[in-house]
Amino acid sequence: MKKPAVTTTLFAICALLITACGGGNTTTNTVTTTTTTGVSGSIPIGIAFAQTSNVALLGQEGVAGAKIAEKYFNDKGGINGTQFKLIFQDASGDEAGAINAFQTLINKDKVVGIIGPTLSQQAFSADPIAERAKVPVVGASNTAKGIPEIGDYIARVSSSVAVVAPNSVKAALKQNPSIKKVAVFFAQNDAFNKSETEIFQKTVKDLGLELVTVQKFQTTDTDFQSQATNAINLKPDLAIISGLAADGGNLVRQLRELGYKGAIIGGNGLNSSNVLSVCKALCDGVMIAQAYSPEHPGEINAAFRKAYVDQFKKEPPQFSAQAFAAVQVYVEALRALDTKSKISTIPLEKLRTELNKEILAGKYNTPLGEIAFTPVGEVIQKDFYVAQIKMEKDGSTGKFAFIK
Repeated sequence: MKKPAVTTTLFAICALLITACGGGNTTTNTVTTTTTTGVSGSIPIGIAFAQTSNVALLGQEGVAGAKIAEKYFNDKGGINGTQFKLIFQDASGDEAGAINAFQTLINKDKVVGIIGPTLSQQAFSADPIAERAKVPVVGASNTAKGIPEIGDYIARVSSSVAVVAPNSVKAALKQNPSIKKVAVFFAQNDAFNKSETEIFQKTVKDLGLELVTVQKFQTTDTDFQSQATNAINLKPDLAIISGLAADGGNLVRQLRELGYKGAIIGGNGLNSSNVLSVCKALCDGVMIAQAYSPEHPGEINAAFRKAYVDQFKKEPPQFSAQAFAAVQVYVEALRALDTKSKISTIPLEKLRTELNKEILAGKYNTPLGEIAFTPVGEVIQKDFYVAQIKMEKDGSTGKFAFIK
């Protein structure tokens, strides 16, 4: 099923403009894929996650999941006896960083495909680079509306916010049926959070609740006194926050410090154990919809969970599980392709195209549960959850307790 070409073209133009105006960034958007020989040695798969900037709180969780997957699948024989190697490039926290990472992975590292970037905002600029080069991309944390539609080579294992976000609002109402008035906060400079807040606001209205205010902020903000005070004065029963771990955690903290006692829902950007170090004891009670549960049954999740707990001494978060699943998709698709024709004999450009077809055709039993893809690259997933942060008495450590 061919995706709309006009969408890819528009995003590609946007990517070019963003890079041209990106300050000290001098990397061009010219994509050259001249390799004609097959892949020799370890098979390179690119990882473009944020390892620096305020987005690193999320990106580092993705890196952790990907590295666990690399060891797990290579220990089991890799790609039919051939090892694969993850090539990491720091996508930082902005569009230029993601574009640079994609350019390097495609042109210098000669990867067969890419996992990333961390943010949907980055994906709308970087994915068209891969699309034009005909390099498959599997998004592991991109949930904004329209990501798979960027192009034929773009897919994701992260379920759309439209599917996941409403679950947390329904869970909050189940816990407290007296909720009537809702305040919404969102980061207006981020594509995902703008997409997510639209879903949250629609859900609030569809459930017959009163949306008393919509407060905007930036992902780089640290002071939310004005927005928090404006909302508290309207006496909401529920606050919904679409931001990232750092800014969202600070907003949670400041709402509580100013005396807000109602329920709080965090969006997918707060779906990280790293948020606990930001709002600490005041994180307690925040509800967040999930596309992953450490308790999901199955051998693959049990192995992933054990490896993560052994290394980090805590339960694995959603972003780590999704990164593991994205690596798994590449591994199983490459195995299937290799049984048809040895990967080492396929020219890189053709290998990328055939791999993309194999990815979309496959079915995968991952830590997220059984997943597959629609013809346009949207993930098909059936299991979803809602968790509530439960902080320990020390006020610094806590966990995501899943609501039954």
